[in-house]
Amino acid sequence: MAEDRELRVRELLDSVRAEGRTALTAPEGKVVADAYGIAVPGEELATDVDEAVAYAARFGGPVVMKIVSPDILHKTDAGGVVVGVEGAADVRAAFHRIVENAKAYDAEAKIEGVQVQELLPKGTEVIVGAVTDPTFGKVVAFGLGGVLVEVLKDVTFRLAPVTADEALSMLDSIKAAEVLRGVRGQAGVDRWAVAEQIRRVSQLVADFPEIAEVDLNPVIATADGAVAADIRIILAEHQPAPRKKYTRDEILTSMRRLMQPRSVAVIGASNEQGKIGNSVMRNLVDGGFAGEIHPVNPKADDILGRKAYKSVTDVPGEVDVAVFAIPAKFVAAALEEVGRKRIPNAVLIPSGFAETGEHELQAEIVAIGERYGIRLLGPNIYGYYSTWQDLCATFCTPYDVKGGVALTSQSGGIGMAILGFARTTKTGVSAIVGLGNKSDLDEDDLLTWFGEDPHTECIAMHLEDLKDGRAFVEAARNTVPKKPVVVLKAGRTAAGAKAAGSHTGALAGDDAVYDDILRQAGVIRAPGLNDMLEYARGLPVLPAPRGDNVVIITGAGGSGVLLSDAITDNGLSLMEIPPDLDEAFRRFIPPFGAAGNPVDITGGEPPSTYEATIRLGLEDPRIHALVLGYWHTIVTPPMVFAELTARVVAEFRERGVEKPVVASLAGDVEVEEACQYLYERGVVAYPYTTERPVAVLGAKYRWARAAGLLGSDGSGSGRLGGGS
Repeated sequence: MAEDRELRVRELLDSVRAEGRTALTAPEGKVVADAYGIAVPGEELATDVDEAVAYAARFGGPVVMKIVSPDILHKTDAGGVVVGVEGAADVRAAFHRIVENAKAYDAEAKIEGVQVQELLPKGTEVIVGAVTDPTFGKVVAFGLGGVLVEVLKDVTFRLAPVTADEALSMLDSIKAAEVLRGVRGQAGVDRWAVAEQIRRVSQLVADFPEIAEVDLNPVIATADGAVAADIRIILAEHQPAPRKKYTRDEILTSMRRLMQPRSVAVIGASNEQGKIGNSVMRNLVDGGFAGEIHPVNPKADDILGRKAYKSVTDVPGEVDVAVFAIPAKFVAAALEEVGRKRIPNAVLIPSGFAETGEHELQAEIVAIGERYGIRLLGPNIYGYYSTWQDLCATFCTPYDVKGGVALTSQSGGIGMAILGFARTTKTGVSAIVGLGNKSDLDEDDLLTWFGEDPHTECIAMHLEDLKDGRAFVEAARNTVPKKPVVVLKAGRTAAGAKAAGSHTGALAGDDAVYDDILRQAGVIRAPGLNDMLEYARGLPVLPAPRGDNVVIITGAGGSGVLLSDAITDNGLSLMEIPPDLDEAFRRFIPPFGAAGNPVDITGGEPPSTYEATIRLGLEDPRIHALVLGYWHTIVTPPMVFAELTARVVAEFRERGVEKPVVASLAGDVEVEEACQYLYERGVVAYPYTTERPVAVLGAKYRWARAAGLLGSDGSGSGRLGGGS
């Protein structure tokens, strides 16, 4: 059955190609729709006015009439659509008007006739489409239909093909989801029928990669079904060149030698201070790298007390990594020598490649790398740090605080911001890696490695683009169940939209595609650089939540209101406090305080009130996370609050009760020291902000859901992540 339908579509697409066309006509679109079970109304192609009258009479009611021309894609713009035509006289008049309008619109257009189509009943107009995204390939789109798709852009995306469940989830992912369920007495739509339209379109484009766009707009959705009033199919003018693929084992093998090398050669090593080759050598030597370090420089015999070699081919034994610190014009020749030496990894620090317009030079080194099986990191990077190996292969400042956060960036400037943040906040890292031009190694390679690396608990990535969005999604899906992945995606533009030929195509390359598909992959998307870094710092500290019930305990009513807003903004749920728990909280707070949620203990309370209410929040199994709002008073000074909170949290952890606890501290400068004290003891705490601690908690919740640790009912199963 599937083979028959694919054969019918294949023959049709081949014939369209043979005629030199990229757009299918409406009747051709119906052939494809019928083959894939995409519901469309009854229709016929009338080549003259008498046929149009006969077909309209056969349908027995009002009809829609549309011009059919391979040269006119936007029929409405050409005056080629008339809706609600009934009766022979009106059909004749509409036929002539449509043809005349089409000729006036494009005198050279080939007119094949007029499509006579059943008029669909009124319903909710939605759009179902598929497009070839420049990053993710075939994606399927769903949203409000008609002109609203371009005005409101209330559209959601998924990688194609989608499962039936994924298709159904798209109906709930748009802002107008309630409209589909039925509002103000109107019946909801047939959700299964709409989802089937989505699924079938997604399967069509997956089966035929040469289809660039499919546009069902509008689809008329009613309580009884979903029918596409119009179908537009556009073929790609050319197929992109296939990217070289590596197996998971191949990636892990090469990445292991890159991140855990036994021997490193520095091509362009130098004794002269101020040169990149000198800085790289000094960082390797001074950083305490225990493996072999081989300087390569044809004009030196000795560099920093180590024997220098004229060529990397002269270096004895195996070498795992060659770090390049030479001008771009010399890289290709040296890379040939690296290939002959069978070194598996080249770290290309030099700039002067594609980022400056030297695309041919970059293509040359990529070809050399593929020929010899060398994986290339860069070019145009600051190098990389592998802290657990005491490896600092960079010309930037050293960093040796070992920890569980792996950080990557495309930009050198962002890389240094990462370094400074890590040092200031004492964030231990497992690696910091520059990616630069990503001529070869990119985020999916690093994700594959860090997902297996026992030293890495959380991965944070700054990226401007993805070379292969699908490979990234696959790597993320394999990694997210084990550890969080945070992404800062720069460049929120709609590149490529101007050239699109359909409503769906106008959305290709839009940032919303990134947003939806990264979420689909379970990735936590950070809105800004500092957010990415704070998420990376905080996620390993917090235990994974086991349910949705969040309780705020605050010493200041104003903070409680702001914290409540932050809870909502981050998609979290304030627990509805049951009567018995409300009564239990009231025992510890003054009569002028307020139980409920937030629990307002008021600012003048002694440390014992903070301690008693925090204990209750940790003891009650119905509470899954605590948000603490502290207000600086002399009665309970900041460090007193910090010490008692850390002590109580540690006590419960020893008893096996681990819940995420975050805190917002408002007060004089002493709250800064108190926050640092709390952070170092597993409570994510920030001074002068109610938004930041809740945002980190929200990120932890988003990961827990993506990792399958929280069910839709808020129940948890098992535990992963920081604090284990």
